[in-house]
Amino acid sequence: MKKILFGAIGIVALGLSAPASAADLAARPYTKAPAPMVATIYDWSGFYIGINGGGGSSHKCWDFVAPTTGTLFGEGCHNATGGTVGGQIGYRWQSANWVFGLEGQGNWADFSGDNVSTLIPTQRNRSKIDAFGLITGQVGYAWNNVLFYVKGGGAVVADKFNIYTAPGFAGAGTLLASASDNRWGGTVGAGLEFGFAPNWSVGVEYDHIFLGSRTLTLNAPGGTAFQTDRISQNVDMGLVRVNYRWGGPVIAKY
Repeated sequence: MKKILFGAIGIVALGLSAPASAADLAARPYTKAPAPMVATIYDWSGFYIGINGGGGSSHKCWDFVAPTTGTLFGEGCHNATGGTVGGQIGYRWQSANWVFGLEGQGNWADFSGDNVSTLIPTQRNRSKIDAFGLITGQVGYAWNNVLFYVKGGGAVVADKFNIYTAPGFAGAGTLLASASDNRWGGTVGAGLEFGFAPNWSVGVEYDHIFLGSRTLTLNAPGGTAFQTDRISQNVDMGLVRVNYRWGGPVIAKY
């Protein structure tokens, strides 16, 4: 009888204690799924404006044109060198890694040089570029915020040409004749640009301008024709550029 009683009591106690043990179990904590990785991809698309500065050299050769026959006689060559500063404005659009653009650029310049004429030793031929402008298209390839591009298009250069009395002769440095010329040509170049902030970039660029040859009549200070020369020239420049672009990086998830 006692065994039966104690057995019943044990079964009741076990039944009462089981729910309490389940209640004492801690709830399983909720773990949030990891957020997807996000990468910032630099976007070169948009309008931009900037400044540039650097140096350049224009190689010029003068040929005297005989008044009656038009025969050319070489007078020698010189390099007109100096500095330049200016600005550019343009628009770029990006497709995958390829970047396409259009740009207009205008610069003040002081590329000057001279040589004593090998044909007429009493004369010194001097040239100077005061300004130039470029209108170009661009094709580039971007590695995120690094852009390499090539460019090409048209160019115009403002030239001044002067003839002075050569050193060592009476009246050395006296202006004998002059002419001004706005010459059109073509240009090609290449650049490397680095985006250091969402809207800012800095880069370096090389440009070559093809200007060919042109025959000019240089006039004496009184306005009478003094001498006719065929003058050929090309320009090489290295520039540092800083641009501000309207737009910003896009966010790509992967």
